[in-house]
Amino acid sequence: MSPNVITTPVRAMLVLGTRPEAIKLAPVARAMAASPLFEPIVVTTGQHREMLHQMLELLQIEARTELDVMRDRQELSTLTARLVDGLGEVVRAEHPDVVVVQGDTTTALTGALAAFYEHIPVAHVEAGLRTGVADNPFPEELNRRLIGRMARWHFAPTPRAAEHLTGEGVPAAEVFVTGNTVIDNLLWVLGEGGGRNHFESGLRRVLVTLHRRENQGDKMRAMGRTLWRLADRGDVEIVLPLHKSPAVREALLPELTGHPNIRVVEPLGYLDFSATLAGCDLVMTDSGGIQEEAPSLGKPALVLRSTTERPEAVEAGAAKLVGTEPEAILAAAVQLLDDRELYERMATAGNPFGDGHATDRIVAQIAEDFGADADAAAADDALAVPQSNGPGSYSTA
Repeated sequence: MSPNVITTPVRAMLVLGTRPEAIKLAPVARAMAASPLFEPIVVTTGQHREMLHQMLELLQIEARTELDVMRDRQELSTLTARLVDGLGEVVRAEHPDVVVVQGDTTTALTGALAAFYEHIPVAHVEAGLRTGVADNPFPEELNRRLIGRMARWHFAPTPRAAEHLTGEGVPAAEVFVTGNTVIDNLLWVLGEGGGRNHFESGLRRVLVTLHRRENQGDKMRAMGRTLWRLADRGDVEIVLPLHKSPAVREALLPELTGHPNIRVVEPLGYLDFSATLAGCDLVMTDSGGIQEEAPSLGKPALVLRSTTERPEAVEAGAAKLVGTEPEAILAAAVQLLDDRELYERMATAGNPFGDGHATDRIVAQIAEDFGADADAAAADDALAVPQSNGPGSYSTA
């Protein structure tokens, strides 16, 4: 790496719009802000506006620009169009050297697309996750595949994710196995301390999160009835932070309201959620990120989906893919609660998603590549070869 040839910091525009994106890009933004080699430009789309505002200050992220694109129950096509338009304006105004996106949301897809249209290189954090089914999860699976066709840097959390990318034709020199930044941020938050565990009883503590689009409607209502049956055991306390989505609330609230052992709470701030996760005995979720966080804390996870882009946790034995059928969900939960030996195996399986240093690898790689590019540009200058001053260029010695 040759940072001395970069005379001005690399302008890195980090695009985030959901709570998981904030969690996973926060360590990257903090590391870039602490480095003289970078100028981070954080742009929020407000895709999860209320939940996002709960945590930006906590995560020590300062957003430079916030878009106002969300409308109640708007279609994906409308949201996508509004985001591409809005992010395109920000990219043209800020002239970043690199645009950093994370994961597979509509924000990530449109951030990459807006950068691509302006010839700005894209860095994709948490690249290479695949289920192999284009519409499951929907629209995330297609989003991450499309981002993979536009990105210059593919930061894969695991070797399997890297293999997906090279198998799709991405050059191996552009794929980097880093671990997942969610582990970096979880360890940082736990080190900071604070947060309230929202379990209140001495019963077996089950943390549930449900929001996935493909589970909404009748499937989610059936899941709610299954959770009621689980709580009827009498030895279980269920805490469910309720997603802000009207579709999620319409499906779950009628099924869960009124049970003395089920606590439906508003979405938890990150500190409180981390403390509640650390305080639970079992996780039941259709979320992606929690499949990575739970093994870090020794919490067995039941994945309430028919597919997962994180099979490493299942293969390691830390998680179990149980599907969405009520009887299968109930049977898996009862087995874990009643079979101490099975529970201990899952709780001690370990975490295949990283060692807490993914951010260091990501930031170092981008800096190294910009340094190498700057070296090449400096050599070209010495040979009187004209250099581009278009979008994405940067100053050289």
